Amino acid sequence: MSTSEPTLLALDNIGISFGGLRAVDQLNLEVKKGQVVGLIGPNGAGKTTVFNIITGVYKPTDGRVLWKGEAINGLPPYRVAQRGILRTFQTIRLFSGMSVLENVLAGKHLRTRQTWWAGLLSTPAQRREEKQLREECMEILKTLKLDHVANEVATSLAYGIQRRVEMARTLAASPELLILDEPAAGLNDNESAELNKTILDIRDSGVTVLLVEHDMNVVMNVTDHIVVISFGRKIAEGEPESIRNNPDVIEAYLGKDDDEDEQEAFA
Repeated sequence: MSTSEPTLLALDNIGISFGGLRAVDQLNLEVKKGQVVGLIGPNGAGKTTVFNIITGVYKPTDGRVLWKGEAINGLPPYRVAQRGILRTFQTIRLFSGMSVLENVLAGKHLRTRQTWWAGLLSTPAQRREEKQLREECMEILKTLKLDHVANEVATSLAYGIQRRVEMARTLAASPELLILDEPAAGLNDNESAELNKTILDIRDSGVTVLLVEHDMNVVMNVTDHIVVISFGRKIAEGEPESIRNNPDVIEAYLGKDDDEDEQEAFA
């Protein structure tokens, strides 16, 4: 990935404290357009806290969140989403009883122009917009290879497919930056391999990705750049190969020699 690409997101000396706990401390991070950036670290390192700061759930104690050069820290989550920063969650949150297509259509609510009363009256303009939105959502499902289950009840599908449906719903809101919070959690090896393809397809469609993930096979196979944090502080960053061989990362993230199984994921 070219370093000449513009910076979409920058964290400038971000910090946040909860009581006496310093959860994130002087963190700097950049995400350039067209990248897949991985944010990794041991449990409790502060990764999800960083996501919550970016998306407006938490307001940082100090520092700035910059989106295309504009400070957005302090904005409520819906305003952050309107700027093009969308996220998924560790726990799948699909609408039960609704089809895959209906779940994805729900992601379009940020981008609809017609009012609720237009829908109630089923005006011609509302019907045209609904047709267009359904077509757009079907294109997203095709990109993520989900069009064949468009009419299936989403929560009846295999866990790995539900993960992709959640991503499709988030993509329906037309993000410029998609934040994925442990998308491989609970997936088997085949589903993780399919996830790799999905993330790369999303990147190739023009959406930048920021990824928190514990599955190192996913991280090493899809990211262009990795930032490693421990106890809320950045301890390393670089391309996957440099992170793979960084002794500080191996010790802080994977532990010492007694955890051979996890270290093999970096091999």
